Amino acid sequence: MAPLLKGIILGLAFAILIGPALFALLQTSIHRGFRSGVLLATGIFLSDLSVLFLCYFGVYQLLGEDPRENLSFGVIGGIILIIFGTVTFTRKTQIEEDSENGIKNKKPGPAIFLLKGFFLNIANPGVWFIWITVMVSISSDFGTDIHEIALFVIGVLATILGTDILKCFIAGKIKSSLNPKNIKKMNHIVGIFLVGFGIYLIANTFFDLKSMIPFYSA
Repeated sequence: MAPLLKGIILGLAFAILIGPALFALLQTSIHRGFRSGVLLATGIFLSDLSVLFLCYFGVYQLLGEDPRENLSFGVIGGIILIIFGTVTFTRKTQIEEDSENGIKNKKPGPAIFLLKGFFLNIANPGVWFIWITVMVSISSDFGTDIHEIALFVIGVLATILGTDILKCFIAGKIKSSLNPKNIKKMNHIVGIFLVGFGIYLIANTFFDLKSMIPFYSA
């Protein structure tokens, strides 16, 4: 199978994974609009690119085979997600009159969404685990063929970015049917999820969840 097609297929598989970045992407697109969602998606894309680049040059050797079990990484990542979740939960929906749809949320600058997407994604040890696995796959499938590796990586990252933008577009369409009260509820749900995931990351570095929870699977 062609490297580019392999990358696209893997990118589509990644697109359906549920995690903090997905919930933040949908929440931002609904709460802040399509453009803000795309900026967040771009930040996520840049973080994936950075992690893949670092893994390619051997940074994974410092993190261990499974970064999700790395003590310092798990704690730092968990704290970052808890902070993001708390901010999301406590955020107040500020509304202004808008000539097109009746409401307009005051938005932070573009850099805020880029940085949020970048750090929200890169703080998740699971993301590092995924890309380390991808790097192992690349080594076994393509060896040192830079051309094939480049096509594979382009296929994966372009597909992830494209599907994330599609999610933003769909979420933007849903926004027209939501009112400020429902948007506030969504902020609470996403905030609770992010905090919960952050707590899970920290707990997973100190306790063997596999043995404590019978139906748990990493």
